[in-house]
Amino acid sequence: MSPAVKYTLGRLGLFAASFTALLPVPLNPLVKLMVAFVASAALSFLLLRKWRDEMAEQLGSIASKRSAEKERLRSALAGDETAAAAGDRVTAADAEDAAPGKAKA
Repeated sequence: MSPAVKYTLGRLGLFAASFTALLPVPLNPLVKLMVAFVASAALSFLLLRKWRDEMAEQLGSIASKRSAEKERLRSALAGDETAAAAGDRVTAADAEDAAPGKAKA
């Protein structure tokens, strides 16, 4: 399961638990939702640090790959033959990864 999905489900679970804990309290339902939202945010900051860090690392690696590909494309468009040739290899490798029946890592 991806770190982003784990973190999101953890946040939703904390929100549901906070709201459930507030059900017996005699408050307006909208106030209960707001209090549960703030409480779940504070709890997630304390309890879900590892998952948040994993998600940030995953998003950072995706961003760096996109930046590298963007630079390669700009170089290829500027006339750099090696960048254009590297793009052909990347495209071929992506095609192999996307082949039907092949499991992604």
